[in-house]
Amino acid sequence: MKLRTLILALSSVWALALPGVCGAAAPKPLYRDPITDGAADVSIVFDKAHRQWVMFYTNRRATLKDPDPKDVAWVHATPIGMATSKDGLAWTYKGVAAIPAQCTGPTLWAPELYAEGGVYHMWLTVVPGVFHRWGDKAATARIVHLTSEDLATWTCGDTPDLGSDRVIDASVAKIGDRYRLWYKDERKGSRILAVESTNLVHWTPTGDGPVVDMAAEGPKVFRFKGAWWMIADAWKGLIVLRSDDARTWSLQPRRLLEQPGLQPTDTAKGQHPDVVVSGGRAFLYYFVHQSNEPEAKADPYYGQRTVVQVAELKEEGGALTVDREAPVEGGLVPPR
Repeated sequence: MKLRTLILALSSVWALALPGVCGAAAPKPLYRDPITDGAADVSIVFDKAHRQWVMFYTNRRATLKDPDPKDVAWVHATPIGMATSKDGLAWTYKGVAAIPAQCTGPTLWAPELYAEGGVYHMWLTVVPGVFHRWGDKAATARIVHLTSEDLATWTCGDTPDLGSDRVIDASVAKIGDRYRLWYKDERKGSRILAVESTNLVHWTPTGDGPVVDMAAEGPKVFRFKGAWWMIADAWKGLIVLRSDDARTWSLQPRRLLEQPGLQPTDTAKGQHPDVVVSGGRAFLYYFVHQSNEPEAKADPYYGQRTVVQVAELKEEGGALTVDREAPVEGGLVPPR
């Protein structure tokens, strides 16, 4: 009995010492917007003042039921939703972000958050209107830079000149002493391009051309396991690219989250990712349409709804893998 008691005691100590061994697993869905049920395109940043994680997301009007099933007004006139969490697993809705109207517009998409030197930066896709068809020739889009010291009050900044009037979905990372911003240019075959800056304000093209010769959106660039990675939405799963310098990229043959999951609310392909690297682990946040859920059989509009899920990325032999069925435990670790 004494030996058994000692083994049980040691097991408890090991469980407490290892991240992800104890604690509740992330729920499925991880998060859904309680007002219009259309959370998508998330970007997560740590709020140092309140010691919590803040999720910003495109707040789609998924409960809108237009008589014309082809009308996409429900993905326009969208504010930016907010939620907070202590561990990145349990999230609480916090309303919509106070984005200044004078430098933006009625339709706000795909926030990208970046923090440095006590300043929070947001690059936000702005569509100047409400359009009813994808590919409307009158539709334009630009990326606007905003700054904040508290994640609550935002100040208008610059609008980077990206050489196109239809650019969306920024991703920003610091590479050495320079910053790089990747984006989708819909005028150039929806390819992902990049610009560079030394101050997060003035940007110049890298001259590298598209990162990969295929259409994609929602790029997310991050550092993990000694390499630079980009994950982007190719509308048939998430493509993965690897780089040593964040300039020359190699496409991974296998896409992530291409096959539907087996658990309720996770039964469609994963879309528009964010990745948070924390405690030596990489957490992949993605959204999922609810088209395959039982409710969609009775409600043809139910598929407009989207929820946020999380899974853990693993690096194996120079490639990234993910198991969306595996429970995610342990959560995000507050940075020092």
